[in-house]
Amino acid sequence: MILTDFLVAGGGVIGINVARELKKAFPDSRVILIEKEPECGLHASGRNSGVLHAGFYYSPDSMKAKLTRTGNKLLTEYCEAKGIKINKNGKLVVAKGPGDLGYLDELLKRGKSNDIQLEDISEDEAKKIEPRVKTHERAIYSPTTSTVDPLEVMRYMKSDALLEGVEIHHGVCFKGKRSKDILTSAGTYQAGYFVNCAGLYADKIAKGFGFSERYRIVPFKGLYLYSDEPAGAIRTNIYPVPDLRNPFLGVHFTVTVAGKIKIGPTAIPAFWREQYRSFENFRVSELMEIIFREIGLFVSAGFDFKRLALEEMIKYSRQRMVSLASVLMNGIKKEQYREWGKPGIRAQLLDVKKRKLEMDFVIEGDDRSMHVLNAVSPAFTCAIPFSQYVCNDIKSRLN
Repeated sequence: MILTDFLVAGGGVIGINVARELKKAFPDSRVILIEKEPECGLHASGRNSGVLHAGFYYSPDSMKAKLTRTGNKLLTEYCEAKGIKINKNGKLVVAKGPGDLGYLDELLKRGKSNDIQLEDISEDEAKKIEPRVKTHERAIYSPTTSTVDPLEVMRYMKSDALLEGVEIHHGVCFKGKRSKDILTSAGTYQAGYFVNCAGLYADKIAKGFGFSERYRIVPFKGLYLYSDEPAGAIRTNIYPVPDLRNPFLGVHFTVTVAGKIKIGPTAIPAFWREQYRSFENFRVSELMEIIFREIGLFVSAGFDFKRLALEEMIKYSRQRMVSLASVLMNGIKKEQYREWGKPGIRAQLLDVKKRKLEMDFVIEGDDRSMHVLNAVSPAFTCAIPFSQYVCNDIKSRLN
């Protein structure tokens, strides 16, 4: 049996930073992080877009609004201090037609409430930033949006965690809880406090501790399509006005840290939790559970899940993806977009009682355990202050 003061499950960006914050707050304690994979960040944290969001999409009363601006600042400073390459290329949010102008105003209003630096610019001013952009009359420019390589960031954060005294045990999969014991594929751990940062499996782990009673994870697959245009072919990230009723931002252009263009992502309902490619990580029990849940959403969701699902499914077509992207920018040709990037799975939390997708971060816990149930985008951007928030919550429960 392995004894530890704190045991963190999940070696993504949240798990690593929560472990680091716990070690800072309780320097004499033993902090162990278990990760089922041979390396950290092999799921959502290493497969995300790499965008450091500014924080103007979120309603002012949300945790996302409170943490994204700070997260952008702290993660930018972290990358600069470590010499991690960062592409400070900003973002244009464009209007596809007259009907989008009111939504631009709403985003500007949210940005002001969230104290985010934004510029309300004309179509001509938008074209000075990116000559190929398409927009109706106006656009929003976000100068603090940037891109990084998420795997590079993860490597540095893992290295820092180890230097700070966090122990990381790879190849250790959580199996269950028995009294005070945590059962794993590598034996039994006994922890003074347990922190669940398990992403796609966070709800299942939480249920064993008496939490996540009204929540379940619904996985959505995200795919990007890469352009073969040379690096620097566009200057900035270009996004449409999002549908603020759901947590997805629509097909957009992202300029990677290397200057390459990609379009996406999709938000296609997945049929098991780690459905990256073909039948990889296939589990019959997950297939039946998720199909049952998605059928329920088709019938009686508190939002138009049927429309969302069907719209996303047809994005498997390169033609459809390119068509959606071409509304935002000139000179887009299907033959330039042939390579699909590495797929990611979004661990999106569903409130099963209200039948709605949770838009904000969600955590639940007590004086024995804490469970990070919903840490979807922009969790990568928010990782540092969100982890501080989780650690402060834990400290308050232990006092």
